[in-house]
Amino acid sequence: MDIITQFPHSIIDEPDMGITLSDGCRLSARVFMPEEAKERPFPAILEYIPYRKRDGTIERDEMMHKYFSGRGYVVLRVDMRGSGESTGLMYDEYTKEELSDCVEVINWIASQSWCDGNVGMMGKSWGGFNCIQVAMLQPSPLKAIISGYSTVDRYSDDIHYKGGCLLNENLSWSGTMLSYSSRPPDPQLVGSKWKDMWIERLENLPFYGAKWMQHSNRDNYWKHGSLCENYDSLTTPTLAFGGWADNYMNTVSNLIENVTNTTVKGIVGPWVHQYPHTADPMPQIGFLQEALRWWDRWLKGHKTGVEEDPNYRIYLQESVKPSRKIRHRPGHWIVEKDWPKSIIKSENYNLSCCNILGGKPDSLNYIIKSPQICGFAAGSYFPMSSSVPEQPGNQSQDDAYSLSFDSDITTKVLDIVGRPKIRLTLRSNKTRAHLCVRLCDVSPDGLSTRITYGLLNLAHKDSHENPSSVPVDEDFDVELELDQTAYKLLAGNRLRVAISNSYWPLVWPVSEQATLTLVKGNLILPVRPESSKPEYTFSDPECAKPWSRTTIRPPSYSKKVITDQTNEAVTLEIFDDYGIVEDDHHKLQMGTIVREKFSIHPDDPLCASGEVHWTQTLKRNKWNIRTEIYNSLTSDKQNFYMLAKVEAYEDEKLIFEKDFNEKISRSYH
Repeated sequence: MDIITQFPHSIIDEPDMGITLSDGCRLSARVFMPEEAKERPFPAILEYIPYRKRDGTIERDEMMHKYFSGRGYVVLRVDMRGSGESTGLMYDEYTKEELSDCVEVINWIASQSWCDGNVGMMGKSWGGFNCIQVAMLQPSPLKAIISGYSTVDRYSDDIHYKGGCLLNENLSWSGTMLSYSSRPPDPQLVGSKWKDMWIERLENLPFYGAKWMQHSNRDNYWKHGSLCENYDSLTTPTLAFGGWADNYMNTVSNLIENVTNTTVKGIVGPWVHQYPHTADPMPQIGFLQEALRWWDRWLKGHKTGVEEDPNYRIYLQESVKPSRKIRHRPGHWIVEKDWPKSIIKSENYNLSCCNILGGKPDSLNYIIKSPQICGFAAGSYFPMSSSVPEQPGNQSQDDAYSLSFDSDITTKVLDIVGRPKIRLTLRSNKTRAHLCVRLCDVSPDGLSTRITYGLLNLAHKDSHENPSSVPVDEDFDVELELDQTAYKLLAGNRLRVAISNSYWPLVWPVSEQATLTLVKGNLILPVRPESSKPEYTFSDPECAKPWSRTTIRPPSYSKKVITDQTNEAVTLEIFDDYGIVEDDHHKLQMGTIVREKFSIHPDDPLCASGEVHWTQTLKRNKWNIRTEIYNSLTSDKQNFYMLAKVEAYEDEKLIFEKDFNEKISRSYH
């Protein structure tokens, strides 16, 4: 990483600029501004999220936003209402209020003397979501967006449901948001009213996870903010990025394929859920330079050539042995200039007798009945780093718990680029069942690497909006798209299709353990002509000077899968201590510890349980704050039971506690 310390413009750093909305709510913005903005206006870039600019995103803000400001942009990192130092209350994610607030913010920015009226918006994850959603509302000053790790469909491609299956990430994210929302503003910025603001937040905390579970089908709750409902509403030039080690890998292609009213360009690298100039697995890219080219074109009118960039720049990953901590992914960049028009062809592989992939289209009578512990090799749903074991591991044990079909040993390289599809004819002995299909790369030594996968709640096989019971003892057809991938299968390896009806701890199990029968099936594989050398080259990554802080307590991490030999229950335990650091400038100390536990018995889906516990600390001199968040989930045949507890401490004295207790119908889950 090249650290840039000299820029064309000196930077003014304003830690708390107030933006007062029409209803009186004051949003707090950290603003990086060229010094010359006092005399003449500049374009502006907005990042608008609830993750606390003071103690949450400060590390990446320093490296990224100062880079843009030093190049001639006013950059605003705004905390949404109810978060950080902003007043008001937050009740959910991506609400109409959140988006209308943002439109107000954009119009306010455009009217300021230091702004020339041109505004861009950027972000990843939540910030990537809402810059697409705000662009759909078409505020006139918004001239371009950069969206990363986002979605066009809030139901099908987020952290709550996948293929109609309830993700355990829904529980984890519920705990995360309770923890973020329960923290106070910084008294150094808001003064003596900090405690009143804090208590108001605590008293009005929503129960996020239970609310999301009450919308178990794809209803209007999820359609709101989903671009796929009206792709024509996006008329703002869009640069989208994602990563193969993330779970938002489908969005970039979805945008390029479906948005026709504006320029859309996409980049997908080998990365986890981080910005591409800092993410691993490496190689990282000069993402800030790419973003600057985008801003210079659409906010300043410079001819930077971004319109001529390929529609889709893709990192083609090479075959590797499985590892939960891949720091560098071999491969190279390929381009699809006119995606979705492409030279990619479909190849058909039948699921054949003797567990052969690619034989005759045989009639089968093969049983799929996976133990509930199938899936422990899946890794985290959203890996955040390659320094801890969050990526998928060796799939061999999960393969053994699945119905698998292997191809012959390949005699040539196979470049798989796109979304594989699987078509199956099945029977079920229960009205509820899940389906998980994994495509794996099996090396000569028998190790199995997950290439891509897909999930389907079979009650949702015809509709996510109107699910229906799975027919019992009747043949039925399903077609399942696996996630986007770009993967080079080396000669001498085998392809494997592994089919299971459980995938714990990624997915909460259905209420009864079904037995599926595979009658027939085939795999449709998107194959690109072999690429043997790079087709595109990015600049090396750059950034502004990193955040200056002092480590008080170093981070630590442990991840264990424990089998209780007395009752055969298997438990995943994660302990993630982010440590304590102190900002060298404003002296705020911040610490985080996250604990997660997911337990299940191989033969009993009803004993599944999940627990999340967050500890957050904030300290400066005599000011000492701690919050404890507990969130858990269990179920029986009819209902889910989600519990939560919030505790807030000042100087180690408990000053607030609140309990949540919700029973939610399982419906078709």
